[in-house]
Amino acid sequence: MALPALPPNGRLIDISTHKLALYTHGPEPSSPDETVILFVSGVASDALNWQAVVGQLSPSLRSYTYDRSGYRNSESSPLAPTAEHIALELSLLIEEASISHPLILVGHSWAGVLLHEFIALKGTAQIAGLVLVDANHETAPLVVDVNDPILWSIAAGVDVYSAWGLETNHKLTPEEWNEFIAGESTEKYRLIAHKEDVEQYAPSFETLRKKELGKKQPLLGDKPVFVIGGIRSRDWNGLYQAGIAKGNGTEEERKYVRDLIAGIDEKMAKLMKEFSKLSTKSELVFATESGHFVQMTQPEVVVDGVQWVLDNQPA
Repeated sequence: MALPALPPNGRLIDISTHKLALYTHGPEPSSPDETVILFVSGVASDALNWQAVVGQLSPSLRSYTYDRSGYRNSESSPLAPTAEHIALELSLLIEEASISHPLILVGHSWAGVLLHEFIALKGTAQIAGLVLVDANHETAPLVVDVNDPILWSIAAGVDVYSAWGLETNHKLTPEEWNEFIAGESTEKYRLIAHKEDVEQYAPSFETLRKKELGKKQPLLGDKPVFVIGGIRSRDWNGLYQAGIAKGNGTEEERKYVRDLIAGIDEKMAKLMKEFSKLSTKSELVFATESGHFVQMTQPEVVVDGVQWVLDNQPA
């Protein structure tokens, strides 16, 4: 199947095994020391979910988004989409695209794991700071099951983006939203999303924990880390209410999910606080009007995080 036409700011980067689509936003840096921003998407996501953030960044900043292997304009990889392989391909993308400037890495959801694998592979020399957007901590599955079978049984048949409020509260343009939805309706998307979400997502946490990066804190020294937590109960309550409206679940199952929702935000907040250990200079905020997809519903919070990292560079 032919790939869609690349937008004017896009180019295909050959990483030797295949090509990845990289999108450039903002002007060429004025010096080799100028910091640039690179956005890394979560599981089953491509570059489009960062559009609202990119649109609100200072026009003087250079930033990059990209489609991981198998998504949208990128070719499929010969490697399985493990977190380790994704980190390797990210490092090759940075190298082959000649992105040599200091990097602020901005990662959503599973990118919490992906960026840690990138650090395990490449170290932190090029990293100027991190912005973690409701990111997955390596210990998350030990604390909460985001794929809880009873929760998703209650939510059977529910339009997830509608139930989460994402459909009405996102800050994309109508054209961007339509492109986002259209991309997720393709067979190409379904194939790579299944490989990531069903086959590789869960094992990636244990693989990362075995590297014991948590014993090497602060991994980034005094390089700034901005941590953003979403309010997961918003998403789960939306799923619950939509499922109940369909008549899903026994009363016992419904009570179980209500109890699950009642405790989720406290558990997630503790996980977000764990990320503060990454640096001696960190900040934690909660996007109180958002669920998991903060970058789409409160992009200004992510933009503020990028600016905070820029403003708090080591002397």
